[in-house]
Amino acid sequence: MGQYFQDFCEAIIKTDPSIRFIGIADGHGRILATAERPGLEPLLNQQETEQYAITAATRQYTRIRWQHILGKISYTCSHYDRLLRSTIPITDDANHLLYVLIFTFDVTTENFHEIITQKIIPLVDKNIDQFFSLSEI
Repeated sequence: MGQYFQDFCEAIIKTDPSIRFIGIADGHGRILATAERPGLEPLLNQQETEQYAITAATRQYTRIRWQHILGKISYTCSHYDRLLRSTIPITDDANHLLYVLIFTFDVTTENFHEIITQKIIPLVDKNIDQFFSLSEI
């Protein structure tokens, strides 16, 4: 399982040079794999990243609660002074949170919506059956 998620993270990093970081966390916010852009100086240390993943998973549970009214969440994005941080929830057919993809972009990235919707989400969709099968282990 770990190698599959690691390979997936490496594939995401290669999709666009503005992606700084990608992490996959389970529905409880435990990080399963990460990858960073080569040469990147991270803004958060490992413990801070782990804490952020837990917070991101918690936020996704709150957002998922409103999907029956607002529609399915594709992604969320927060603009900070030093980076853009996005999350993509991966849910099963019953709308249970299985995973959260957490990734960051350079703060100067203007086309992050296109990167997410045209590069990252298609990779998630292509691998969704594998994500589902690994959640049952």
